[in-house]
Order: sequence, then structure tokens, then C-alpha cells
Amino acid sequence: MTIEKTAIEDLVIINPTVFEDSRGYFFEAYNQAKFHENGINYKFIQDNQSFSKRGVIRGLHLQINPFAQAKLVRVLEGEILDVAVDLRKNSPTYGQHVSVVLSAENKKQLMVPHGFAHGFSVLSETASVLYKVDQLYHKESERGIRYDDPTLAIDWQLDPAEVIVSEKDLVLPGFKDIDWEF
Repeated sequence: MTIEKTAIEDLVIINPTVFEDSRGYFFEAYNQAKFHENGINYKFIQDNQSFSKRGVIRGLHLQINPFAQAKLVRVLEGEILDVAVDLRKNSPTYGQHVSVVLSAENKKQLMVPHGFAHGFSVLSETASVLYKVDQLYHKESERGIRYDDPTLAIDWQLDPAEVIVSEKDLVLPGFKDIDWEF
């Protein structure tokens, strides 16, 4: 496994070592000891899985302290554009985001630490996404930022006519309107 740093500190891409032969392939998607050796010290307690069709944007979602969630995101089928926005007020990259294509084919994972909003768009016809979290869902701590916020200016790599967003995500506040911090 190799750890690829991004432009934002603590936000990393994990590239597993894949063993392929005529039968198919094998890789370790998660190995706690190897993650700890690389400074990724979360205790994951739950796996979540979603299935979506092309054009779906889920996010930008987060939970505030003390229920903030770290997420380890990967794709089981299809391809997504995974996005994480730095919401750590004292960070030099506050308000900046990183986007990475995760797919069943490239097997990359995005490690999203506490203090980030997270979302993804589905680029393939369908996609199954699996992510580990280190904190249970806590409704009162749930927050979000509107996916099309002009300050963040995220390119979701979709034609606006094909975007599908939940009613819940359409009423999220803009980045300049958030009143919570990490």
C-alpha cells in the first residue's frame, strides 16, 4: 500500500497493493497495523454502503464535534468523483477542497479526517460506494453545505442537466452561511 498526499494536510489517497493473476485479483482494503504505521490512527466502528445512478450528487455532508466522523471511502462498482472540503478554521487550506476519482478499477481510497465536509458525484452508469466511519450517526450533529455553492466552486464533472440531488441536500446552507467550526 502507498499513501499519496494531497494538497490538503491530513487528507490522503490510499493506493492498495493489488495482486493479479489469471484468476482475478486480491488486495487488502484495510489493514489497521499498516494504517497506523502510516499515521492513520482511527478506530473504525461502522461500514456504510450506498448505491446510486449516474448524475447523483451526495453531499456535502459532515457531523460536528463531538460526533465528527472520519471516513475511509472506496468504490465497489462503478466510478465516482469524491470530494472533501477542509472546514478546519485554523487550517491554511480552510475552505479548499480536493477531488479524486475513485473507481472499482483503480481501487483507490480517500481517507477523509475529522473537520471535512464530504460528498461525491456518480460518473458511471451506477456506483456502489462503501465507507468506514469512526463515529456513529448522530442526527443532531448532522450538517452540510450546498453542493453547488459558488464560493467552493466544485466541478462535479457532470452536465448540470443530469445532476440529481436529494431534497434534503438542496436546502443546505452555503459555505459563507455556516455557523459551526472544528
